[in-house]
Amino acid sequence: MRILKIEHENFRNLSNGSLIPDEKINIIYGDNAQGKTNFLESIWLFTGGKSFRGAKDLDLISFSQKQATVSAKVFLENREQDLKIELTSPKRKTYVNGNWKKNSSEYVGKFCSVVFSPAHLSLIKDGPGHRRKFLDTAICQISPYYAKTVSLYNHILDQRNKLIKDMASHPELEQTLFVWDEKLACAAGEIIKKRLQYVNLLKENTKSIYSDLSNNKENLEISYISNIFSKKNSDNKSIENLMLDRLEKSRKEDRFLGFTTVGPHRDDLDIYVNGKKAKIFASQGQQRSVILSMKLSESIILEKTKGKTPVILFDDVLSELDKKRQHYILNSISNRQVFITCCEPSSVDRLVQGKTFEIKNGAWI
Repeated sequence: MRILKIEHENFRNLSNGSLIPDEKINIIYGDNAQGKTNFLESIWLFTGGKSFRGAKDLDLISFSQKQATVSAKVFLENREQDLKIELTSPKRKTYVNGNWKKNSSEYVGKFCSVVFSPAHLSLIKDGPGHRRKFLDTAICQISPYYAKTVSLYNHILDQRNKLIKDMASHPELEQTLFVWDEKLACAAGEIIKKRLQYVNLLKENTKSIYSDLSNNKENLEISYISNIFSKKNSDNKSIENLMLDRLEKSRKEDRFLGFTTVGPHRDDLDIYVNGKKAKIFASQGQQRSVILSMKLSESIILEKTKGKTPVILFDDVLSELDKKRQHYILNSISNRQVFITCCEPSSVDRLVQGKTFEIKNGAWI
C-alpha cells in the first residue's frame, strides 16, 4: 500500500496543489507552523478516522472557505485506486473510485496508516486512559466491529453508573442491577479478549524493534494489566464469569464511590525499560523510542492480520533521539512508505534513499 499522488484544496493552511511522494522514505522539513503536521493529518483522514490531533472536521477547512478536499491516487489491493474526502457541513463525504460511500463501515479499514506525534508520548507520561485508547484504536483498524463493542460497553457502563447513583435515594433499585451486570460482563469479555490477543502480538515485535533501535543495549517489556482476568482463564466465557463475580463483590464499594470500580475501563499497560517503569525512570529519548517501537509493531500487526502494509506517518520523530536512533528511523524501515516531518535540514543529510520536500507557509518549495 502506498500513496502515488496526493492533492489538497482548502485544507488548513496548505496551498492548493499536489505532491508525488517517494514509494519509500519521504522527509517533509521546514520551520514551525508551516504545515508539516497538517500534511500528515490529511493523509491520516483516509483511514476513516478523525484527526489524530483531536480537531473537528470543520476546523480542517481553511479560513473563509466552506469546504476542503483531500484526494489521493493510491496503490491498494494490487491496483491503482482513487480516494477522495470532502470536508463540509454537516459531515464529511468519502469517495472510492468516484463512488460515494454512505456508511463509514464501507470505508474504514480500506486504507491503513500508523501515526506517531509528540502527543503520543502521553502513552507513557500520562494516565492509563491514554494506553487503553491506543489499544482500542489499534484494534479497530484490524477489527472494525470492535468499535461497536467498545461503544456498547461504554453505554452499558454509563447506565450502570447512573443506576448506582440513583440507588442512594432508591435502594430498591439494587435488585435490577444484575441486568446491567450481565450485559456489562458480556461486552467486557470480548474487549479484554481482543486486548489480550493484541498485546501478545505487540510484545512479539516491540521487544525486537526496541532492541534494534537501542543498538541491542536496552530491553523493553510490555504487559496487559487487568483487574478481572487471570492468565489461566482468558477465554471470553471465563472472563465474563470472572467479571460477574467481581461486579457482585464490588457492589458495596461501587455504591460508596458512586461508580463501577471493576472492568476493562480500569485496565492498563505496564511498560518497562531495563526492568524499570518507563514512566518514572526512562529518559525522553527512551520514552520516544518506546512509542516508536510500539507504532512500528502496530504496522507489522496490520500487515500480518489485514494483508496490507500501512503507510507510516512520523511527526517530529527525530528530536531527542541520538544519531544512531535517527539513522535507524531514516534508513532501516523497509517495505513501507514513510512520511517523516522535521525542522532541521541537517536531519535530511542522513537520509540514504528517498525524497525530501521543503514546505513554507503551506506551499512546497
